[in-house]
Amino acid sequence: MNDYILSCCSTADLTEEHFTRRNISYICFHFELDGKEYSDDLGKSIPFDQFYQAMQNGADTKTSQINANEFEAYFEPFLKAGKDILHVTLSSGISGVLNSAMIAKDILSERYPDRKIYIVDSLNAASGYGLLMDRLADLRDEGKTIDEVYQWVEANKLNLHAWFFSSDLTFFIKGGRISRTSGFVGGLLNICPLMNISSTGGLVPRYKIRTKKKVMRAIVDKMEELAHNGSDYSGKCYLCHSYCADDAREVAKLIEERFPKLDGPVLINNIGTTIGSHTGPGTIAVFFWGVERKD
Repeated sequence: MNDYILSCCSTADLTEEHFTRRNISYICFHFELDGKEYSDDLGKSIPFDQFYQAMQNGADTKTSQINANEFEAYFEPFLKAGKDILHVTLSSGISGVLNSAMIAKDILSERYPDRKIYIVDSLNAASGYGLLMDRLADLRDEGKTIDEVYQWVEANKLNLHAWFFSSDLTFFIKGGRISRTSGFVGGLLNICPLMNISSTGGLVPRYKIRTKKKVMRAIVDKMEELAHNGSDYSGKCYLCHSYCADDAREVAKLIEERFPKLDGPVLINNIGTTIGSHTGPGTIAVFFWGVERKD
C-alpha cells in the first residue's frame, strides 16, 4: 500500500463528500464578506447561494491565501504519522499560495529528513484543479508510488484545459481582470468574454462573443477543438458555476449531446468562495483533458 497523502487547497472546488470519497485531504483558504472573516470551507460556513446573493446586493469581498505557518501546522501531523505528502496548489498565475507551501516544505524537510514532501503548481483553478486531483487519486489507487504520481502530474498538468465565460463582468472589472472601458463597452453590447487559463496559469480573455447563448455554444466548440479525439472525447468533464445553476445545466446538456462517449455525465460543482469572490455571480467554467496548453 502506498503510504502517502494526496492533498490540495479548498480552491479545487469539489464537494466535501467528493474529497472524502476519493481520500484527498485539503486545506482552506480564507475570505471576508463585508468585513466578517470566514473559512473557504466548501460552503459550510456560508451557503453558496447566500454568498453570491450578498455579492449581488453589493457586499464587499476580500480573500487571503493560506500562509506558511498554516501549511506547516497542516502538513506536520501527516509527517509525524510517517506519511509522505504530495500537495497541489492553486495556480501560481492566480495566487501566491505556492510560495507559502514551499516555505513550509523547506522548514519541515529539515525536521523530517526521511519524509518526502512534493509541492506541485496546478497551473489551474476551481473544479479543473479538482479534476486534476481526481486523476491523481486514480493513479494512487492503481498502485502508483508518490514519485510516479509526482512525475505524472508535472508531465501532464498542461493537458488539462479550463475555459470560462461570464454574463456579468462587474467583478472581473472590479478585480482588474477586465478594464473598465472594455467592461462598459461589453455591457452595452451584451458581450460575454470567453476566457481560459493559460500555460502559465493566468486567466486570459480570448474572445469577445455577443450574447450568452452564443458563448455557451462557443465554449462547447472550443472543447471539441482541443479535447482528446474531438467529439469522440471519452474522458471526464467537470463544470462549475457561480450562482447560475440553470445556465450550468444548459451547458452540461450541450456538452453531453456533443460528446456521447464522455466518461459519465458532466459533473457540476459550485465555484467556491475564494474564486467566486473575484468572478462574482454568473460565471461558468468547463474543464476537460486535451492537447497540451500552449500560448
